[in-house]
Amino acid sequence: MQLLTINTHSLMEPDYERKLEQFADAVVRYQPDVIAMQEVSQTASAPLWPEDTLPGFCPCPSMPRPIRTDNHAARTAALLRESGLSYYWTWISAKLGYQTLDEGLALFSRHPISSVDSTYISKTQDYQNWKSRNVLGIQVPALDSSWFYTVHMGWWDDPEEPFQSQWQKLCQHLDSNQKMRHAVWLMGDFNSPDIVRGEGYDHIMRSHWLDTYLLAGQREGRNTVLHAIDGWRDKVGHDNNDGMRIDYIWTNRPCHITSSNVIFNGQNEPQVSDHCGILLTINEKKE
Repeated sequence: MQLLTINTHSLMEPDYERKLEQFADAVVRYQPDVIAMQEVSQTASAPLWPEDTLPGFCPCPSMPRPIRTDNHAARTAALLRESGLSYYWTWISAKLGYQTLDEGLALFSRHPISSVDSTYISKTQDYQNWKSRNVLGIQVPALDSSWFYTVHMGWWDDPEEPFQSQWQKLCQHLDSNQKMRHAVWLMGDFNSPDIVRGEGYDHIMRSHWLDTYLLAGQREGRNTVLHAIDGWRDKVGHDNNDGMRIDYIWTNRPCHITSSNVIFNGQNEPQVSDHCGILLTINEKKE
């Protein structure tokens, strides 16, 4: 099984059209089983995408929002279909970003999706508030009925929406809905550098989640952002100009990870976002 996660930056990324094609080309070559994407945007005022031309789309019943013609997930799915690769996929929006964009999360699966799940983890659910955060999950029967979530967390020291509160809400949601009876994979941008002690990374580790990077038999690359980015440029005490590891794939169960590779970093595939991606290969053979 292969998993891919990336904060796409999507419509805010310079030279967007070229990078969208480069991303789709790489997906066609790797064909990961599940793809988790963050900052997946569409222009809030764009025309609606005709519903009958969205094959594979699985709407989220709890957070429906119409798909528009420049939706990054829908365009990715269309490019993949044109290349002969079909995915089941879903998308939700959490907030209005940069005053013009519906900004949200997306998940793609090569295998049929049985359930779609989403919840707000931020205190606010105000669509006009850029600090609104939610998570999106899918259950995939063909992959041992595992749950896969795409996650975009806030910052540890945010006075209004601190990381710790959001993490607690996420864990409560997983526990109360019995998701933890299955293998669960949390994939995405956690805004928590692993070298900073006593903050988000350590908090997750203390919650008994497993960092798949540390489990991997082979590792290629480390940092998932290569320079200071939005949200981090003014962080006091965080030396991030040389890059950070803030994107992760976490799991709730021990497993054999063959490799964890940083991808879309300009060396291993073109850089298509202000974040790099993580491509994880899991050995599914039973001991």
